[in-house]
Amino acid sequence: MIADLMRTVRLGLKSLMLHKLRSSLTTAGILFGVASVIAMLAVGEGASKEALDRFRDMGVSNVLLRSKRPEETQASSSNSRFSINAFGLSYAEADRIQGLLPTTTVVRVREVVRGVVRGENWSSTITVGTEPDFLRVTNMKIREGRWITPLDLHNQENVCVLGESLARKLFPLENPMNQTVLVGTEDRFRIVGLLDYQGRAAGAAGTTYDECVFVPLSSSRRRFGDTVLNPTNNRFENIELNEIKVQARDGGEVEAVANVLRELLLPKNGSSVHKDKGDVEITVPLELLQQAEASKRMFNLVLAVIASISLLVGGIGIMNVMLATVTERTREIGIRRALGAKKKHIIQQFLVEAGVLSALGGLAGVALGMAVPYGIEHFFEQKTLILPPHVLLAFGISAAVGVVFGIYPAWRAANMDPVEALRHE
Repeated sequence: MIADLMRTVRLGLKSLMLHKLRSSLTTAGILFGVASVIAMLAVGEGASKEALDRFRDMGVSNVLLRSKRPEETQASSSNSRFSINAFGLSYAEADRIQGLLPTTTVVRVREVVRGVVRGENWSSTITVGTEPDFLRVTNMKIREGRWITPLDLHNQENVCVLGESLARKLFPLENPMNQTVLVGTEDRFRIVGLLDYQGRAAGAAGTTYDECVFVPLSSSRRRFGDTVLNPTNNRFENIELNEIKVQARDGGEVEAVANVLRELLLPKNGSSVHKDKGDVEITVPLELLQQAEASKRMFNLVLAVIASISLLVGGIGIMNVMLATVTERTREIGIRRALGAKKKHIIQQFLVEAGVLSALGGLAGVALGMAVPYGIEHFFEQKTLILPPHVLLAFGISAAVGVVFGIYPAWRAANMDPVEALRHE
């Protein structure tokens, strides 16, 4: 049985080699089809993974409350140019949330833009005033030293933890541990810890946690206060807290916690100042993650359908070539039938030829399809992700296309009248 199959394969390869250019062009249709399937799915998977990782970094058991500058009309802006614009979250609201949701972890965050100086090195970045639980809630890691402690918070200590990028910028040639940096114009903070690389966006657009300096919240409030000057409109703004992170005990409680916070801060009756001013936004990473996963499945399905069309075109090419081959080899088929070959032998021969064409195209397509994503990642800095199931799926479809589209030409060849086939010129 195996010997017969191998003989049929050799015969099929010999027949295909008689028309090298035609066979190569037919194989190219499958090749580019398989390559496009793998490459498009890799790009889609890479983009989806970046989005999903971003939401996971926020914490799937967290609910994020963030102060948002309310929209102002031109009249209100001109009438209150020299007044203090107060908005956003407050310490009292954080305490109230902790009292209503005693099983959650509430972390207060205050962000102030300040220059950080060390010798001749300087950087304008975000000084993040926060609490000891911030590290655990955000799933960040300490590379060296320690994080802010409850004692630091209680004593309003001038200690800080540097992000990885900021530490390299301020201390390019020495170890930052236990050194001091000038934050603002007159406040010196001692470095007690260095963060591991995070690669996540902080509160302000364009800034990552790797570029921030972290200090105890009590120290931030005492040194920098709650009122800052907004350089975009030259108005003073009073913001007690930029963000409150609320962590539920597990993912199953997130929806209930989010609903309580929406009712507390955004009540339907409009009794809250936040409802009227629109200065607080609530983000639930778990909901965003679920939406992103659903979008990912739909996106991958669309990509697979689009890329599979090229495989369909390649299959049509195989059928066209095999039908032409059957016509060219009519006399050969008649001779084989006259010598005792059965219909199944003829079918096997032409199916093997179609299968060899699609298999060779599939293998070459896999190689090209795995090379293209690396090129995209290298030249365009777009993350890609090649998954083994996608490679197997693309190759499997290419092999199936060859067999399916080779059935009709093989059936047509097997059902020729031997006598008429022998008369064919």
